[in-house]
Amino acid sequence: MRADALNALVVGGAGFIGSHLVDRLLADGHRVDAVDDLSTGSLANLGDARQHGGPLKIHTVDAASADFVTLVGLRRPDVVYHLAAVPRGRPTAVALAQAFATTVQVLDAARLHGVAKVVVALPASAIYGRPANRALPVKEGELVPRGVRGVIARATVELLTWHREQDAVEFTALALANVYGPRQRPDGGVVAAFAAAAHNGGPVTMAGDGRQTRDFVYVDDVVDALVRAGTRGSGLVVNIGTGEQTTVRDLWERVRRPGSPAPVTGGADDLPRFAVSSVRARIHLGWSPWTKLDEGLRTLQDPQGG
Repeated sequence: MRADALNALVVGGAGFIGSHLVDRLLADGHRVDAVDDLSTGSLANLGDARQHGGPLKIHTVDAASADFVTLVGLRRPDVVYHLAAVPRGRPTAVALAQAFATTVQVLDAARLHGVAKVVVALPASAIYGRPANRALPVKEGELVPRGVRGVIARATVELLTWHREQDAVEFTALALANVYGPRQRPDGGVVAAFAAAAHNGGPVTMAGDGRQTRDFVYVDDVVDALVRAGTRGSGLVVNIGTGEQTTVRDLWERVRRPGSPAPVTGGADDLPRFAVSSVRARIHLGWSPWTKLDEGLRTLQDPQGG
């Protein structure tokens, strides 16, 4: 155990990003509490962490419950990683309300029990509106919600700021581009959906005409940013992405296998082009992405649900 080891609590620790974060924190010699209600996460994602041992405790607890507040008081984490602030995809109004209620509870628990730092993951594509091509890759600035998910994300930043000013609970909010990698569920993102379709030989639906662009960032790179944010970047929203645009059509060409059926085009996509600048991340976190897209896609040759 490192002399400077932290007590880290990961909300959503059995999910796609959360389980990779747990692996990294344990490898770095920290003590970890993984909290997950298993509504979308899976204990199978923590199989490597459990097999390799280390100071890990897993709690099947709803972070919006009073039991979570009690748990924080018992475990006394130095940093809380909140990875369940904004649901993915097209969540219902009820799911969005529940997610925000969870954030309120997480921050109240941090206030009550003297947690020094909260790191929150937010979807970058939901908080910068529809940036013009000349503004890409988009830098941190005014938050312009795109849809209700964006409203929830902006409200989360405002709540973090309030607790920082009123209760001295530090925060860093990481605005994540399109994260992909092993353990991502097929319904968790376009990369996972394409990889699963290519592997199973099934049909794939492509939103719009496939010419829309996204910024695809590998999960290990994101986890490195999360770890760094545990001690850096306080009081900031920080973009985490590659700054590179890849069309969805080109993504499919990279993922598909010989004989894969042609994709079926779906409904319109209301975000035609998107990528985020990582300049602030380099300055305040000492972070830059290092995994090239083709390299990351090679890890998905046999995709697993997570």
